[in-house]
Formats: sequence, structure tokens, C-alpha cells
Amino acid sequence: MTRIAIWCLVALMALCGCKGQENGESSPKTQASAGGGASPAGPVPGGRLVQATIGEPSNLIPPLASDGPSHEVADLLYVAPLKYDKNIELVPSAATSFEVLDEGRLLRFSLREDVRWHDGVPVTAEDVEFTYKLMIDPKTPTAYAEDYKAIQEFKVTGPYSFEVRYEKPFARSLVTWAGAILPKHALAGEDLLKTKYIREPLGAGPYRLKEWIPGTRLTLVANPDYFEGRPYIDEVVYRVIPDQSTQFLELKAGNLDMMSLSPQQYLHQTSGPAWDGKFNKYQYLAFAYTYMGYNLKNPLFADKRVRQGLSLAIDTGEIVQGVLLGLGQPAVGPYKPGTWPASEKLKPLPFDPVKALELLAAAGWKDKNEQGVLVKDGHAFEFTILTNQGNDQRVKTATIVQNRLKGVGVSVKIRTVEWAALIKEFIDKGNFEAIILGWNITQDPDVYDVWHSSKAVPGGLNFIGYQNPELDDLLEKGRRMLKPEERKPVYDRIQEILREDQPYTFLYVPMALPLLSARINGVEPAPAGISHNFIKWWMTPGKAQ
Repeated sequence: MTRIAIWCLVALMALCGCKGQENGESSPKTQASAGGGASPAGPVPGGRLVQATIGEPSNLIPPLASDGPSHEVADLLYVAPLKYDKNIELVPSAATSFEVLDEGRLLRFSLREDVRWHDGVPVTAEDVEFTYKLMIDPKTPTAYAEDYKAIQEFKVTGPYSFEVRYEKPFARSLVTWAGAILPKHALAGEDLLKTKYIREPLGAGPYRLKEWIPGTRLTLVANPDYFEGRPYIDEVVYRVIPDQSTQFLELKAGNLDMMSLSPQQYLHQTSGPAWDGKFNKYQYLAFAYTYMGYNLKNPLFADKRVRQGLSLAIDTGEIVQGVLLGLGQPAVGPYKPGTWPASEKLKPLPFDPVKALELLAAAGWKDKNEQGVLVKDGHAFEFTILTNQGNDQRVKTATIVQNRLKGVGVSVKIRTVEWAALIKEFIDKGNFEAIILGWNITQDPDVYDVWHSSKAVPGGLNFIGYQNPELDDLLEKGRRMLKPEERKPVYDRIQEILREDQPYTFLYVPMALPLLSARINGVEPAPAGISHNFIKWWMTPGKAQ
């Protein structure tokens, strides 16, 4: 998962490869003219920006969280040595500079000396070292340790400098240092599962946590000592509204300043006198995809012919048109279409219920009961799809999947669960049969944390339990290469394996459809999205206060 805060569909993280316009991508498109840049009077400090979050953060120590709501908030609370700029290029943040030496095996960093934790203590190289040691500690409950485990040696070379050595070149070496720095003086000796800092975070970012009312809202306040300059907006409020329709009602009532729209809302419900000139709409292909994942520990899905048959019985084009109203594309694999890692050879699977039935029959599902459901060894082919409450797109997708699978004799039930409970009680514990969720697409094509068999453990991101030795070898090989042209064949083959095994049915890549109040000024659409310069946004007076 990535730490880039781009306003796209809230998904599980993970964070999300692309090179912007260099790869034929375009910057976000906008409809409406107001609010896109500075007014003649210039930026005005102050104001409160209110937005909705579909789920409450699980915690606000970034390495411990794998959900979108947690990382979205934490992005404003913490800093890292490096960050992604508007063109999705890594640049210094808390670092003043960095060097890549010895063919990528040695990295040297110098940190700024004016970065302070929110309690006034300086951020130093010892904090970075503490973060590194915490991440490689087997007792740390994190899904993101592998990047740090690839390090051969970490050395503090001064109060504000450090170097990192790798035994072999590591493609994600720089990406690793776009991860949050954690405060040694606060977290040393703490039980990370019980520490108060889960809900009372101590960061060094542009905002501080002012208030967290469970189930209701989180309020962040501008950090006056932020090293890049105090953000213009005084307060950022995340209201916990786990239903997109309710969010939209709150937006229309003037109680929200921004939200991600559904295609229906974007195309048909946000035009006319009540909207024109009062809001700005943006549209761009999201750094995300939605999928249906199968619990591979369940015997029902153990045979890949079954998974292939299910995927062929689902019309992803129908979902794009019926759910997204054409604002998206069928997904082929875990990469954004048009970016260099995405395979040009692979196309979306065809809708082929006849072939689906043949594959299911080959796997032993030949007969049907009185209800028309396939049976094998006396067991009916039936399962439940879980997804999160409040996400209408996923519920509608599940409904279309349910209908199509019924056509080939598979009985599906749909169950929605509140976001935090879905993660803690079902995902983390492997307590599901099939699930419809989404991932953000990382800037680097390495998908080790999601697909490597070592991550098929409780709390790991490979929560479906997928294991493939060839894929493991390719994932390990690809992250040791530096040049895209060398890595390309590796990731093409990874996509071929995933297509063959179908541990997921890859469903769609949606358009990101953020809508912002025209009171929000300073927005600069770019390949990274619209929030890359969030601290430079400023607001004119208005209702959502």
C-alpha cells in the first residue's frame, strides 16, 4: 500500500507503478472553473475542511494499519525521508538530500535539522534507526516488514544522517524510505498493541490530532511548526459516515466540503443551478482496482478450474457499464492500464458461461439439485460474498456477480459488514468464503506483500492464502532488479500466472470522481491526483464549518 493521499475509492491498502504523463496518462480532468487556483487576493489562512470517511481508522501508527482510512489520516500526521511529488517521482521530504551509490547497494541520506515532533523534540537519525529496528522486529505486528528486512546494514553516521546498505540491488530501496518515521522517545519500550499512541499519535507532519470521537469524527489541527510551512487550512475534519448515500445527503446540505462521488452522482446528480459554480468535479483513472477474492483454504475454491469457471461466468464489462456507468475499465491484473508494468498482451477475460460450465464440470460439479444448484459429493455449490457496508458500488457489483453465477448453477449470498469489523473479525482471521474489496495500486510494481506465500499468515495482506512457488521466485527476482526494461518480463509473467490461477477475479479499475466545494482554492491537478499540494489549499468562508 502507498502513503500517497489521492482522492480515490477507499480501499485496503496497499498502497499503488506509473510514471504519469510519460506513460501516456493524463492529469485529472476537472469540470467547473471556480476553486481551481488562487484568487486575486491570494491564499487566506484559516477555515475548516470537512470530509467524510467511510470507515474509522483502525489505529494511527502507520506500520500497524493496512486499511485506507488509517493511512489517509496518518499521511497528514507523519513525515518520511522521501515523498512522491505531483509527477509521482520520489523527492526529499524530511531529508535534505540522498545518494544512490555502488549500483544501488548503498543509500546515503541527510536529514533536515528543522523537523520537529509535535511535542517539540527534534526528528533525528536515531528516530529513523528506531523505525528500522521496529520494522524488522518479529514482535512488531506489521504487514510491511519485508522492505526493511532486505537491508543488510543500517548505520547512523551523524545526528542527522544515516546510510543503508543492501547485499544486492533492491528495486524498492528508495520506496522504503517514503514510509513514516516513528518517534523513538515516545514508542521505545511500548507495547504496540496497547500503547496510547494508537489513538493519540505523535507525528511530525503538517497536522496534529486534536480530537477523536469514536464512531463520529476525527479533527486535525494545523501544525504551526511544520518544516515546509504551516498549512493554510486550520482544521481538517473526517466525519465517519459509513454510507455513500448518506455522505451525499450531507454534501447537499452543505455539511461536507468534499467527497468521492459514485458514477450516478457524478453523471446525473451533481449538475444544474444548485451545483454549477459551487463545486468542482474531477475525473481520472484511479490508482486502484476492485476484485473478488477467494479464501483458498476453503475446499470449494481449491481447484483452479473452479476459480477459472467462476471468472468466466462473470461479465466484467457488464459491471463497468451497470455499476460504473462506463466510468472505468475491466481489470486485467494488479496494475493500472497504460502504465509500464501492465501487460500489453493480456486482455480482460471474456464472458463465457459455456466454457465456465465445462470447467466446473471438469472439476466435478456436473449435477444439479432441485433448486438448479450444482452439487458434488452431496454438497451444493453455494457461498457468501462479504463486502463493506456503505459502498454501493461493491454491493451492486456483488449483486451482478450473484445473478451471473446463478446462471451457471452457483448459489451466492451477499453480506455487508461495517468496515472495522470486516477487517478485524473477518479479513484478519480468515473468516470468509469470498470477498469483494479493492487495493490501491503502488507506484512500484512490486506486489510481494499481497501475493508472496510468506504473507499468507494471520494479519498478512495475502489473506486469501495464495501460494505459488514460481510466483514467489519471480516476486523475489523482480524486486532485486532496478531497470524497468529488465523488470518488465518478470511482471508480465507474474500477471500470466495470476490470470491462469485466478486467486482473484479481477473486476474493474474505476475512475476516481472527487467533488470539492468551490470554497477550496489552490487545487492543482497532476498525475499524482489532486491532493499532492494539500497544505497549500486554502478556503474562502462558507457553510461547512
